[in-house]
Amino acid sequence: MRSFSTFSALKEKPLNTLFIPFSIAALISACSPESSDPGLMEIESMSPEVENSREIISPKQVQIRWTTHGIPHIKADDWEGLGYGFAHAIATNTICVLAREFVTVRGEQAKYFGATERNVNADAFHRALLHEEKIEEYLAYGSSESHELDAGYVAGYNNFIDTQAGNMPASCNNAPWITPINEGDIAKMAIGVGIRYGLGRVTNEIVTAQHGLELAQLNALDLFVDPQMIGSNALGFGSALTDSGRGILLGNPHYPWHGPSRFHIAHLTLPGKVDVMGASLVTTSRVAIGFTENVAWSHTVSTALRFTMFRLDLVAGNPMTYRLGDDVHNIEALEVEVETDGESISRTVHMTHLGPVVVGKTTPWNDQHVYVMRDVNYENYRSGDQYKDINSARNVTQLREALATHQGAAFVNTIAADADGGALYADMSAIPNVSSELIERCAVDTENGQRAITLNGSDPTCNWQIDSRAAYPGLMPPTEQPSLITDTYVSNSNDSYWLSNPDKRLEGFSPIIGNEQKTRSLRTRAGLKFVEEVLNSDQKFNQSMVQNLLFNHRHYGAEVFLDDILTVCKQSEDLLEACEILGQWDRRQNLDSVGAVIFNRFWSIARTVRDHYSVPFDVNNPIHTPSGLKIEETATQDFITASLQEAVASLSEAGIPLNAKWGDVQFVLRNEEKIGIPGGSGRQGMFSVITSRFDTDKGGYNPITHGNSYIQVVTWNDDGTPNAKAILTYSQSPEPDSAFYSDMTKLYSQSQWVDLPFTDEQIAAQLIGEENLRY
Repeated sequence: MRSFSTFSALKEKPLNTLFIPFSIAALISACSPESSDPGLMEIESMSPEVENSREIISPKQVQIRWTTHGIPHIKADDWEGLGYGFAHAIATNTICVLAREFVTVRGEQAKYFGATERNVNADAFHRALLHEEKIEEYLAYGSSESHELDAGYVAGYNNFIDTQAGNMPASCNNAPWITPINEGDIAKMAIGVGIRYGLGRVTNEIVTAQHGLELAQLNALDLFVDPQMIGSNALGFGSALTDSGRGILLGNPHYPWHGPSRFHIAHLTLPGKVDVMGASLVTTSRVAIGFTENVAWSHTVSTALRFTMFRLDLVAGNPMTYRLGDDVHNIEALEVEVETDGESISRTVHMTHLGPVVVGKTTPWNDQHVYVMRDVNYENYRSGDQYKDINSARNVTQLREALATHQGAAFVNTIAADADGGALYADMSAIPNVSSELIERCAVDTENGQRAITLNGSDPTCNWQIDSRAAYPGLMPPTEQPSLITDTYVSNSNDSYWLSNPDKRLEGFSPIIGNEQKTRSLRTRAGLKFVEEVLNSDQKFNQSMVQNLLFNHRHYGAEVFLDDILTVCKQSEDLLEACEILGQWDRRQNLDSVGAVIFNRFWSIARTVRDHYSVPFDVNNPIHTPSGLKIEETATQDFITASLQEAVASLSEAGIPLNAKWGDVQFVLRNEEKIGIPGGSGRQGMFSVITSRFDTDKGGYNPITHGNSYIQVVTWNDDGTPNAKAILTYSQSPEPDSAFYSDMTKLYSQSQWVDLPFTDEQIAAQLIGEENLRY
């Protein structure tokens, strides 16, 4: 039975009128000036008989209260209803992106978007790996609550695309690829997101794998994503350092501004069971970063490897068989048919007991060996229940227990704080159980110069070790993974666990998790330095101070190196103007910062500046080293001068004056409106990260590709309610015809925050409309 929704706004409307949004935001923007109730689309009501009959057949309801900036607050009486409302809400703001990603994981891109090599290979990859047996394994796992929520999500999504057909955003309205989903598609999405940074990095090398290809025909493996692309910052402060004695959390993921990895803010309430607010990825059906009445948490991408390569010894004369101890196993050839708008296209994927064959320059399939990848998240069915338990945690100790019980975090650290004043760092996640001893005994091809670990797959004792303390066979037990609970502070900015708190260093863990006693990135050092400054001032942290740690937009790289650069700069006649501007620069990347554009161009050109550091890394002073430049050496002087000259020339070519304000050169365009964007490159030492592309034709840094996305600073009030300041930098909707396409982006441009409404009173104060969905 199709469900229907009623939508009411703050102003009263006649009882015989129903209002159904295709997108609450789009309706607000498209509303006629004469409408007495902005944001609503008016249609004729159903007859009382039809409405009453639906009430009898389907009495359950989900309430969605919409507050400013297009934020949904979903309240249901059971898990199914919660999933139903969640799907409806996220589809309201992001249906085009969400539906497009279902096409991806179902392996239907070539059918709808053209039979390019990329689309065909991606489809073959998803069809081969997300096969029926794998999906059945996923669906057989997990709690009844998780299954009910997923079933509700499917029903809510399908109802949305049914009832809103023809009324969707312009970019996908009436698109043939928006089709109903089932619970198998939810499983495909969950696994597909999890393996994105493992098996998903070698899609082409899996679906084109053949025996005997010449090295010249093979691609170099690109196994690791740049932390600048999916990085994050997070800080958790405990009672010893806060003025209230309660915890404070800064969550600051640096994720893509476009596509399926965008965040979306929502609030989910199932009375007596869950009351959580925060952000999910567009493609995930749980709040991934958020807060409750008791805890707040965030994630940062971890340095832990989520996969290993294995080298298998082939049986002489038969490249389709390999040895496993004393046994011989066959390589299974899976023929995959990819549907296009014409004839189908076939690909062959080769599978082993460890995973698919991967053929690249460093992993050739010759007569002696074949290489395969085992990805820990291809076997991860636990994230839904993990977040269910995180949502019910009363403090960071219980939150850590949830992480340890499920180990469902796919590739992230967790940083958290609680209302009692506890702070947590943990990389208790899905990590292969590969110890230092196993690496030493089993590693092969160690000379390839990559951090990737390749093990002897033909020796059964070299597989991931099974430990009963782990949540799943082959996982490293949580007792062997780094974590810290403290009343002072914890942090992470995508380096390893080692300096989560410089006074409480975490050491002695397997190198598969990360390194220790090594140079930290400038961004990691920036965050630790900013915290150190407050600690040295004998002040206690409050919420606004934590917000300012990020939104001061300080350029730590400039703070460390600019003085030396200026010393050299002043010696060149042709650089006097640039030098004078740099000397007056506030060493920040606010909208009105003058000089930032010169330094940004310089640093992007001076990529080997690390070769000129004068003070090397000191393990006893890791926050402040390396530092300085060897400006007394001619080679360093020449390097700085040449890089500055090239930077100035590139700005001239782009028509950008040297004294341009940063907000004039780093920007987004939203419906032809130019919006300046503060922040900058984490690689340069910006804690407030924005990754943008310098384009001379566009006159600056545009588009924004990654960086600050969903940002939350959470603490708790005296009455125990959460106090959350947040911003979604790119706004709730990616659709130009939505009213929520740029509203929060304009706030972020001015370094402003939104008070997230959590209590009923707060929601009522920001209410713009309400939907009641029957299912």
